[in-house]
Amino acid sequence: MEIRGKENNDFWVTLDALVNQSDIMIDRPKGTAHPRYPDFIYKVDYGFLTNTTSMDGGGIDVWVGTDEKRNIDAIMCIVDLMKRDSEIKILIGCTEEEKELVYKTHNESEYMKGILIRR
Repeated sequence: MEIRGKENNDFWVTLDALVNQSDIMIDRPKGTAHPRYPDFIYKVDYGFLTNTTSMDGGGIDVWVGTDEKRNIDAIMCIVDLMKRDSEIKILIGCTEEEKELVYKTHNESEYMKGILIRR
């Protein structure tokens, strides 16, 4: 079944509500190294939504870009063979260039692959 129209819009409206009802915690700012993989440098601010839960037991992950409008207009759906899990990552205020960086980040390893879904 292909989902479109109202059902598709309802997903994004619900995602907007979740983000608006949560605080964003940036725990890995742009330019910093990953805590376990020091060669990996974040090219876009990365964090999570407080008081939410994701597959890994932490908060729902977010990439926060530099667009001041802070629109939520894309998500990444990730499959990670190392962790043997899947997650979504919400893109907030990401420019097209930042979306491309996020997409490449989640597809540069043989162990992790992701798709970008636009609003």
